[in-house]
Amino acid sequence: MGSSALIATLFFAVHLFIPSSYSFYLPGVAPRDFHTGESLQVKVNKLSSTKTQLPYDYYFLNYCKPKKIMNSAENLGEVLRGDRIENSVYTFQMREELPCKVICRTKLDAESAKNFKEKIEDEYRVNMILDNLPVAVLRRMRDGSLSTTSEHGFRVGFKGKFAGSKDEKYFINNHLSFKVMYHKDPKTEYARIVGFEVTPNSINHEYKVWDENNPQVVTCNPSTKDIIQSSTVPQEIDVDKDVIFTYDASFEASEIKWASRWDTYLVMNDNQIHWFSIINSLMIVLFLSGMVAMIMMRTVYRDIANYNQLETQDEAQEETGWKLVHGDVFRPPINSSLLCVYVGTGVQIFGMTLVTMIFALLGFLSPSNRGGLMTAMVLLWVFMGLFAGYSSARLYKMFKGTEWKKNTLKTAFMFPSILFTIFFVLNALIWGEKSSGAVPFGTMFALVLLWFGISVPLVYVGSYIGFKKPAIEDPVKTNKIPRQIPEQAWYMKPVFSVFIGGILPFGAVFIELFFILTSIWLNQFYYIFGFLFIVFVILFITCAEITIVLCYFQLCSEDYHWWWRAYITAGSSALYLFLYSVFYFSTKLEITKLVSGILYFGYMLIMSYVFFILTGAIGFYACFWFVRKIYSSVKID
Repeated sequence: MGSSALIATLFFAVHLFIPSSYSFYLPGVAPRDFHTGESLQVKVNKLSSTKTQLPYDYYFLNYCKPKKIMNSAENLGEVLRGDRIENSVYTFQMREELPCKVICRTKLDAESAKNFKEKIEDEYRVNMILDNLPVAVLRRMRDGSLSTTSEHGFRVGFKGKFAGSKDEKYFINNHLSFKVMYHKDPKTEYARIVGFEVTPNSINHEYKVWDENNPQVVTCNPSTKDIIQSSTVPQEIDVDKDVIFTYDASFEASEIKWASRWDTYLVMNDNQIHWFSIINSLMIVLFLSGMVAMIMMRTVYRDIANYNQLETQDEAQEETGWKLVHGDVFRPPINSSLLCVYVGTGVQIFGMTLVTMIFALLGFLSPSNRGGLMTAMVLLWVFMGLFAGYSSARLYKMFKGTEWKKNTLKTAFMFPSILFTIFFVLNALIWGEKSSGAVPFGTMFALVLLWFGISVPLVYVGSYIGFKKPAIEDPVKTNKIPRQIPEQAWYMKPVFSVFIGGILPFGAVFIELFFILTSIWLNQFYYIFGFLFIVFVILFITCAEITIVLCYFQLCSEDYHWWWRAYITAGSSALYLFLYSVFYFSTKLEITKLVSGILYFGYMLIMSYVFFILTGAIGFYACFWFVRKIYSSVKID
């Protein structure tokens, strides 16, 4: 593909995935000033449930619809998350109280009633947005204190017994009481929205004669607001039942400033747990650092000094340890091309993760920028293909490989193909459930276009540059005949060593992993990227150090097959991540549907696979540096 085609594809990707209204105002979008009486329209988002993990379009249920439904600008991340932001019939004026207003009357047919009942049974919540602020429902804390906590969205309805009925019935929340908090500019009449709350109610509205143009509802009248608040007759869901949807709006001045308006959604009382996680991880790092320092400062330097002082060949033959395998330690491993592919992909994922976290620390990927995190990760992964091709080619040439184009092809296609296959199967399951979480065909085509139009060419460019450079020279020569490996102790066998090596990297991150899984599967906001970046650095150090320690012990036992073992040792932490996801599924989630369970384990399999490639590449390069360092420091006859 020529440079002009590459630039055109890049231009298309940027304009497709980044809305034109996007502003790099920290921590998300620029503030907007509203004057008194300015029209405000509430936008509706997806219906979400932690029990099914399947989002649905708001108008999947038989809610009141505007004359023309319009989709708001969406970026790639919003589409992949299942967000579907659309206009609604809920409108009011800034700082002007709105008494009870009737929206519409709907007669439920059999399908509509069934859909409402199913969504209530699965505890679906309705998500709405006003001025980029998600709607919240205030709940009292269960500890009996007067403090409150915010829940995202309100429930479609509830299930219970009423009026002496023996059977449980379904009731819909058909009246919404909006409350908008605003912060007024003391110098002007303008104000900024700093809070958006709702109180849902289920009210069996009464009317005498229905007039479509001017509906007169007894239980929805400016002069009878108390009746609404004290009404104890909820609106039941049943076939051929009339459901009248209503709402009211109130405004309240607030001292909260616009920059702090997200604090309500991001309140987290477990900072002590995060600090405990950091301290726990630091203790692991200090322990490993001590072992590495002991090996480097005492054992290795002492070994090097002793080896360099040997005067006769007989003395050299009496020695044992890592020096004896110097003629085989740089022998290319089995499936060296596959190792190059995995290492190059690991570099690509590492670069994507590092740059994404830096953007998040700077505030560009805050929760107020919906879909920004997902969009950034996809685009950065695409552009990091350059480094994947370069690192894979450099390693492949060091192994004296000659088919660099074939190696590049594997680097460009193997990992994305596996991910795309799993993703396509999961997306087909979501599509079969008629969920809005199913990625549309246009977006799938755009992802393929990014892959083939930008990522693949960049991988080839990086591979071409890497292969043109001189090959990395080994510090010592490799013998023509492989050395016999002595019988290994049980604790030095590959399986035991690999599984032991994965425990410490996982132990350094598993507490933070709990919060990440909670934000993904329980619809919570994750925003503490400072903690996450520290944990990422600790993970990097832990993977590097545990691999170096185990690699040294392996070489001392005269086993020179360290290439793949170094990669798998650190990468085995992904196995513990997947096992932890099984534990999290059984203890924290209430998923009962088969499709939802398949989705959970499918996505966790993808996450574990990515974690394996990332940590494996870190461990490999750490071990690669260590082995070259020690063998370049001794005299070889």
